[in-house]
Amino acid sequence: MSHWLVVRNLEQTIQPKANAIQALLNFSAPKVPGLRLSRKPDASPDAATQNSPKLSEDDLSALKGMLQMDGGGSLVVDAAVSLPGTATAGEEWIQKGLLTAPGTLAKLRSALQASQVAATSDMTWEGGFGPNTVVALRLVSDNPSGPSLYILVAQRQILAQLAPVIWSASIIIGVLCLASFIFAGALFWLRFHDQFRTNRDIQFLAHHDALTGLPNRAVFNARLAEALRLAQAQASNIGVMLIDVDKFKEINDTHGHGVGDVFLQIVGERLKTVFDGHLVARLSGDEFAVLLTSVADPGRMTRLASDMITATESPCSIDGKEIKLSLSIGIARATDGSWRASRLLHCADLALYRAKHSGRSTFSWYTPGLDAEAQKRKEVEAGLTKALKFDQFRLVYQPQYSLRDGQLVGYEALIRWDHPVKGRIKPDVFIPVAEETGLIVEIGNWVLNRACREAALWGDQNRRIAVNVSPAQFIAGETQKRVGRALQETGLDPKRLEIEITESLLISNTQAVIETLRQIRDMGVSIAMDDFGTGYSSLSYLSLFPFDKIKIDQSFIQNLGKDASTDAIVTSIIGLGRSLDVTITAEGVETEEQAILLSAAGCDLVQGYMFGRPDLVAKHEASYPIFPHNPSGGLWFPQHRDGIAGPKITLSPQLARSARPIAGTAASGSSTH
Repeated sequence: MSHWLVVRNLEQTIQPKANAIQALLNFSAPKVPGLRLSRKPDASPDAATQNSPKLSEDDLSALKGMLQMDGGGSLVVDAAVSLPGTATAGEEWIQKGLLTAPGTLAKLRSALQASQVAATSDMTWEGGFGPNTVVALRLVSDNPSGPSLYILVAQRQILAQLAPVIWSASIIIGVLCLASFIFAGALFWLRFHDQFRTNRDIQFLAHHDALTGLPNRAVFNARLAEALRLAQAQASNIGVMLIDVDKFKEINDTHGHGVGDVFLQIVGERLKTVFDGHLVARLSGDEFAVLLTSVADPGRMTRLASDMITATESPCSIDGKEIKLSLSIGIARATDGSWRASRLLHCADLALYRAKHSGRSTFSWYTPGLDAEAQKRKEVEAGLTKALKFDQFRLVYQPQYSLRDGQLVGYEALIRWDHPVKGRIKPDVFIPVAEETGLIVEIGNWVLNRACREAALWGDQNRRIAVNVSPAQFIAGETQKRVGRALQETGLDPKRLEIEITESLLISNTQAVIETLRQIRDMGVSIAMDDFGTGYSSLSYLSLFPFDKIKIDQSFIQNLGKDASTDAIVTSIIGLGRSLDVTITAEGVETEEQAILLSAAGCDLVQGYMFGRPDLVAKHEASYPIFPHNPSGGLWFPQHRDGIAGPKITLSPQLARSARPIAGTAASGSSTH
């Protein structure tokens, strides 16, 4: 900037006085081509050949007088004329140290080619200024190759005059530069800060669960492996707890995923409170884990698990909704150095499986016997896949009789598995495994299609067929399509098909399930509620959907006539069916006494071992009727069989109030007292 100011100042100083300087030195352009430039008439003939002739003292004094500083004194230190064909003027100034930069004169000559007046500051490459500088003036303005005047000017005096301007400009430029640096620094900091925060968030998300803020599976596995190495070196024990939220899917389906997320956060907070000081991690959707290193004896681990179960009893309210919090806990303990992380987690998972199948909201320790159970489940799972592929399943049917006239009205289809090696496997063994693995959907479709196909071929086309649909295989929006396809492919009359569901199905997603059931019923298919009375919302669901049939669970039938409260419940259910015009079926009828009591109470249908065990339809049809019909009307059961009168049974007060007289039984001697 100083260089620019010095140059511009000199050029602006010399430019207005160029004509006066030319007149002072009396140089003019030649009139005849080829003639040399002339000096004053009294100049010697060889003046044009001199090397950079000096100005006379008078000319130099006059020049100094013309170039005055504002504060007095002259700018001019020395001057020389450069003539064509002569050596460069001002070289002696370099030799004398009056100019410090060797390239100053060369720059000046280049600048003079394009302008009448040119100046250059004597400045070294690193920015240092010399005491003087040079300004040049073409003495013949229209001849760049003509004579020129080189004036050595006191540069420091110019810099001193320009100091206020230079300092002001420097301050302004400095402030602008500082502001630029601050602005650039701010941008850099913002970018770096955002990147740092992003990297920090990435690191956090890589090691923590985004929803609960707990460490994730990778961190837990790494810490567990490290803890096992330390335990092996120190001959100490460590423990692991796997914790699963019971029925979390139902919470999501019933209250929405937003409430489910808040629910998981509450679970995480309670886990951190109970297991304070221990590593608590979230492994997957509703599965958590706890690593116990400082507390590894069975007594203290059991106490911690009990404290966690107790902590779930506190109310959990989200958006004004009271949600039950239930956890199942599996505990495993590494007792020697042979344990590995995967093995320890596997054992804790086996214990968790045992806890969930022991009623939930409890904890269970790993025992070696659980490995055998797990191996058995794996074998069953593998066998189920083969059973579907090689058609190892078959259907058996249990008859349903009318208590009014003894007619065989239909059958309930039940699945059986004939294993080629192990023989017949009970449904209560493979159905839970099928539900856990998802194979229940394919098995359920097989049962539905096979039952409809076989029922369509029965000789008596009035017999109804009932098919169970478990909550695990029921898919809202899809089940009605499967029922429709089964009816279309088999040609079965929809009025002969009955779909049995349980109350637990309605808990998961009430509106969607009810809509699906309505579509199934619109096809002409009947809907029955199975295991009625075992849930906690039966009556509310009866008000939501008009079921065609209610099946009393066999747990009530077993105590019928033995327990007054059971009699009252059965009587109430039968009375409810009458009020709602719903058919009532009793399951698990095994004794004549139970049949008599149900008949007296007004039950519609019965099924159980007394009327036939699950078997082939042909066998049931061959043994039908198992009791004589009662075409005359009135109650059908009990009656004389082979001349032997049925036993006299005293009804409980609840059953006696709902009992009705039996028409035409006085002559036969039967009694329902």
